[in-house]
Amino acid sequence: MAAFWKGRHRWKRTCIRILTRNLTGKYDYDLVVIGGGSGGLACSKEAAQLGQKVAVLDYVEPSLKGTKWGLGGTCVNVGCIPKKLMHQAALLGTAVKDAKKYGWQISEPVSHDWATMADAVQNHVRSLNWGHRVQLQDKKVKYLNIRGSLLDEHTIKGLTKAGKEMILTAKNIVIATGGRPKYPTNIPGAVEHGITSDDIFWLKESPGKTLVVGASYVALECAGFLTGIGLDTRVMVRNIALRGFDQQMAGLVTDYMEAYGTKFSWKCIPKKVDKLSSGAMQVTWTDMQTGKEEKDTFDTVLWAVGRAPETKALGLDKVGVQLNKETGKIIVGADESTSVPNIYAFGDISEGRPELTPTAIKSGKLLARRLAGKSPELMNYNNVATTVFTPVEYGCVGLSEEEAESRHGKDAIEVYHAFYKPLEFTVAERDASQCYIKVVCERGGDQKILGLHFTGPNAGEVIQGFAMGFQCGATFSHLLETVGIHPTCAEELTKLNITKRSGLDATVTGC
Repeated sequence: MAAFWKGRHRWKRTCIRILTRNLTGKYDYDLVVIGGGSGGLACSKEAAQLGQKVAVLDYVEPSLKGTKWGLGGTCVNVGCIPKKLMHQAALLGTAVKDAKKYGWQISEPVSHDWATMADAVQNHVRSLNWGHRVQLQDKKVKYLNIRGSLLDEHTIKGLTKAGKEMILTAKNIVIATGGRPKYPTNIPGAVEHGITSDDIFWLKESPGKTLVVGASYVALECAGFLTGIGLDTRVMVRNIALRGFDQQMAGLVTDYMEAYGTKFSWKCIPKKVDKLSSGAMQVTWTDMQTGKEEKDTFDTVLWAVGRAPETKALGLDKVGVQLNKETGKIIVGADESTSVPNIYAFGDISEGRPELTPTAIKSGKLLARRLAGKSPELMNYNNVATTVFTPVEYGCVGLSEEEAESRHGKDAIEVYHAFYKPLEFTVAERDASQCYIKVVCERGGDQKILGLHFTGPNAGEVIQGFAMGFQCGATFSHLLETVGIHPTCAEELTKLNITKRSGLDATVTGC
């Protein structure tokens, strides 16, 4: 009975608080952001700098394997940052091999120690977690390590790890909770015996012989650095690689990876995962091309079969926030507004938005400025550049060749291209067959550039510079008028002169 009255009293107190707020029009905060990833942090800090009273709620549910991390979201903890550092570890392994041709005397055998790398990467990530907390404090943003769910368009229920409830009210609420990796639900043993990208970067010991299931950029990036540090790695692909990216470029990436040492099982579907008495994982799959059933054993099975938005625990249905029933993402307007006034959403959780950290950061800052009444500017989601950090990096901005054909017609576009050899590959005698540049343009008029694609060293650094040209309406003439920096890979973009339509050999020769 005492528990009943205690619960009733809490309910009554909560209702009185919400009622009082409705009558007075006063709120605890001008803005509450649910989600402490890159976008949510950027939005909250920007709003605070503009004079808003802001709180950010962040609580990380441990992965199914028990992996947990601190403030900063996917990018900092289990995404871009640890991925790029482990990619760098793999590149250094290749550089060691190249070094011998350049005269460096390196004693054999050269080996890689996972624990040393993992410890260094994880320590850096922890330093970023701490840095984010300090920044929030410096900018007067209230950080609450609690789960948040919606009670109405101005009210959030917070729940601490210990189960203590608190109620917060805000003039505006922003949802920026992102997404988490999915496990397949129809494969016995997948959940029990597999891991995801939420776990791979926090392993204390080497994953050993690894099967990566999936062919997204996450799958290929992980498989690439695992191969690069010397692990036996296989990628299982149901259909195509890098769906949504230019498919010629995707083919170059996977061709390079196969030559690099990554094994691929194309057109294959896993059926079950069994853990053997030895501790190894026995994976059974079907080869759709032959119809045969095959088996192999692995130390680790990494599922990279897509991501799901973190919407289920937010209470969105209670307040009427509209979702896309197929994807589970929140439907938003151009101004990041949801179907409920005063509730906004952006980043990976929003339908139709690029799942990219810089996009979330930029859109979060612009949203904060609009909510503070400082600017009407909307986020421009067109021509956002990105890079896939595979062994041969692939950077792109704008339309793929397939998209350009679909929108404009094959006869209305011109594709300039070139196979080139990075200077650093020459002395090292490395194969440059997959180092390639493609610029997709309108065929008529000034030949406005529609898409730019690059595979090769430092693709992200190359594409970042050219991406600005897209915002200025760059044409093919502008590209040719640009004087290149010699001798760089990026310079090759300014020397393009052969079209696909011509059928001429596009291999660059000479200096």
